[in-house]
Amino acid sequence: HSRGALLYMDGANMNAILSRVRPGDVGVDVMHFNLHKTFSTPHGMGGPGSGPVAVCEKLEPYLPVPTVGKDGERYFLDYARPKSIGRVRSFYGNFGVFVKALCYILALGAEGLKRVADIAVLNANYLQERLKKRYHLKYDRRCMHEFVISGIRQKKEYGVRTLDIAKRLLDLGFHPPTIYFPLIVEEALMVEPTETESKRTLDAFAEALERIATEAAETPDIVKSAPQTTPVKRLDEVRAVRSPILRYQH
Repeated sequence: HSRGALLYMDGANMNAILSRVRPGDVGVDVMHFNLHKTFSTPHGMGGPGSGPVAVCEKLEPYLPVPTVGKDGERYFLDYARPKSIGRVRSFYGNFGVFVKALCYILALGAEGLKRVADIAVLNANYLQERLKKRYHLKYDRRCMHEFVISGIRQKKEYGVRTLDIAKRLLDLGFHPPTIYFPLIVEEALMVEPTETESKRTLDAFAEALERIATEAAETPDIVKSAPQTTPVKRLDEVRAVRSPILRYQH
């Protein structure tokens, strides 16, 4: 800021800091919110998703027109903004998604949002403590709403990759977490339990990953050949990348 720079924050997942930290108070000038992660709205093709953008006071005059103003009890569209960057395409976004997010926020209230943050952080740290006994934890410290374990030990010792672990989770009834991200952790598996999971579910998920760690050591072929119980088995991912089929035909 002392050099005239602006700080942009990726607000992809705010679960850990809801009603605990205000980004503007720590110097953030621009931030987008991924409503589907923090505020319980549909995501992607099931939604669609939406990402409203918030700015600090000094940037507010440059927002696209029209903005919504209020004159007494009357709302109006304000085009009289000489510093505005002008109109941009589809800048109102998916309005229905905004309404759903607002309803979620109002239903929880300020104290409920704080509770979201508390439980999201608690759930993530609970799982991290359980799983670091069987999987490598590159950054062994308290986490926020998510943490990253690694299958590097299973890969080096038994030839079982994180991809295999994720496929085996399908056999055990769990949608696998994000894998191979972030790139700074080799064989990464990123877990975001958030606030919605009960301890019973967290324990079941941990037990599944602990079971897979045992299978990797004792019967690695079971993990390498997963999934076996799903309607579609292991896909040829190399072929999918090299020869993609981008349209449907009979």
